[in-house]
Amino acid sequence: MRRFTLTPLLLGACLFSGGCKVEIHTTTGDKAKPNTAEPAPAPEPSIELREVADPSISYAAWFQVGSQDDPPGKEGLAWLTGNLLAEGGTESHPWQEIVELLYPMAAGWGVTVDREMTPLRGRSHVETADAFQALFTAQWREPAFDTKDLERLRNQALSDLEKNLRYASDEELGKAGLEFFVFRGTPYAHPSLGTAAGLKSITVDDVRDFYRTHYTQDRLVFAIGGNYDAAQLAAFEASAEALAPTAAQDPTPPPAFQAIEGKHLLIIDKPGADASISFGHPIDVHRGDADFYALWLANSWLGEHRNSASHLFQVIRETRGLNYGDYSYIEAFPQGGWRQMPPSNVGRRAQLFQVWIRTLPNEQAHFALRAAHRELRRLVDEGMTQEQFELTRDFLRKYVLHFADTTSGRLGYAIDDRFY
Repeated sequence: MRRFTLTPLLLGACLFSGGCKVEIHTTTGDKAKPNTAEPAPAPEPSIELREVADPSISYAAWFQVGSQDDPPGKEGLAWLTGNLLAEGGTESHPWQEIVELLYPMAAGWGVTVDREMTPLRGRSHVETADAFQALFTAQWREPAFDTKDLERLRNQALSDLEKNLRYASDEELGKAGLEFFVFRGTPYAHPSLGTAAGLKSITVDDVRDFYRTHYTQDRLVFAIGGNYDAAQLAAFEASAEALAPTAAQDPTPPPAFQAIEGKHLLIIDKPGADASISFGHPIDVHRGDADFYALWLANSWLGEHRNSASHLFQVIRETRGLNYGDYSYIEAFPQGGWRQMPPSNVGRRAQLFQVWIRTLPNEQAHFALRAAHRELRRLVDEGMTQEQFELTRDFLRKYVLHFADTTSGRLGYAIDDRFY
């Protein structure tokens, strides 16, 4: 059976409360190594998923832009622009009025801004779809970019960064530390939210310029699913006419991350807190590659997210009772503490293999870290048994049916197919 080469980088984020002090220790020098992943494919016609039995219509407008496009010193500009398009007023309606118009429809929309993808996604009942669609498409056809909306969303982002991430979410801080460490010096290094300094420096003119530069017809893909008709699809696609035809600058290239040699350690020192640990390293396998599915199966056996039958969970929690859970990933999995299933629309041309050891007392941290490292090494050196392989394969055949059990969810995966 195939063996997987997973040369480990050790990055422990031992997180303790108060002010943050970051120490980086390396055992070897770094060498520049370009990422060789292929760029995302050029936009194609709209993605359609017709479901006549669905009484609703799901929409998505995927803009091929993300936090990797933040200008230096303006980290957070992609997040603010995307969220102003989703939670800001238009030239026709202020935001509070839009909220009031949506309420009787029992409909709504939202946005996620990741490193490379910004999809605006909405859903409405078929009986209110036309009115909903007119409001939804106006968000990118005629955004107001009102100063009050900007300040509201800026304050929200700063609160998430300076209070929630820094002091109330040690596990997410550890993951952000791992991404910063591996991708330092690249546009992937900072969180999609941006940085506190970057967010504070952004003006309305910055947002308008970013919108004109990146929100263009050649970087937009529409997706629609449910019980829609041809006229609704045509009207949805026609909303692109309000945008500039082509982007004002070339697409951002994949990040050229630093090569990893030896073991490296990043400690985020927060005195008084328990330990949360993330470790991993870059991988050059992506969804759609022939090796991806074999690696996906092996990773599921090792540490499927929130699966109590996975190997790390059994070794560290079930047998030793050290913490709540232990998982591993081969694709970005933001906000894992709040999710059961993998998120869609966080496609990246540079991915990490990482292990997440959930919070545990400091005096037990080294035991959990050693156990996780040992089990990973055993998988690399010995592989899986035939029985483990077949059990995991049978589990995944059924489990994947829950990844996207709604029209909106399947639409998200169809967008990911286009990305990869």
